[in-house]
Amino acid sequence: MATGRLLGTGRVNDVYELDAGWVLRRNREGWGDALAEGAVMEHVRAHGYPVPRVRLSDSTPTELVMERLSGPTMLEACLAGPLGAEEAGAMLAELLRRLHTVPARDAADCRVLHLDLHPDNVILTSEGPYVIDWSNTEEGHPGLDWGISAVILAQVAVGDEPLADAARAMLAALLADPSQLTDDGLAQARRRRAANPTMSRREVQLLGKAEELVRTIA
Repeated sequence: MATGRLLGTGRVNDVYELDAGWVLRRNREGWGDALAEGAVMEHVRAHGYPVPRVRLSDSTPTELVMERLSGPTMLEACLAGPLGAEEAGAMLAELLRRLHTVPARDAADCRVLHLDLHPDNVILTSEGPYVIDWSNTEEGHPGLDWGISAVILAQVAVGDEPLADAARAMLAALLADPSQLTDDGLAQARRRRAANPTMSRREVQLLGKAEELVRTIA
């Protein structure tokens, strides 16, 4: 599909402009299942969850056509100042709680999980926050989703990056209210992060301290 200018790039995906209302996200490694991802997005959207619209008929396994959103990511808003770290963490918690009210499509005793919900995967639009990047989505127990989000924030919090203090504040706010974080979910989250091929060696090395921080706060 012919595309316009490059709008953004991540660890494995590039996002291109199609027109004023739509973008194309392309996996530059040539793998993934964007059609399955888009189907999950349509499912949660039908239950009122804030995700971009998708055009499955124009998508392929490695390219997803979706609604163009206007606004900064949660991470950008925190860096620029309009959004505080505690507010961001509370917003992430609310997004997780809302998601886990959506029934799974296949397993009656499961819920839809995002499994990569962090500040760079939330777009703050004039209509509210929208969750993007559903490439890791599965059906399962919410404890794993809470564990993944907590570990991602904790890895930043225990590192030596400038965002460490903000990430710790986000993590504390994420876990401030009763959540469905479980010991098993946290342990699974650490294992999955360790096996993630996009993680750097340094990020993997921080996992032990990250898990310890999550357990201390929780």
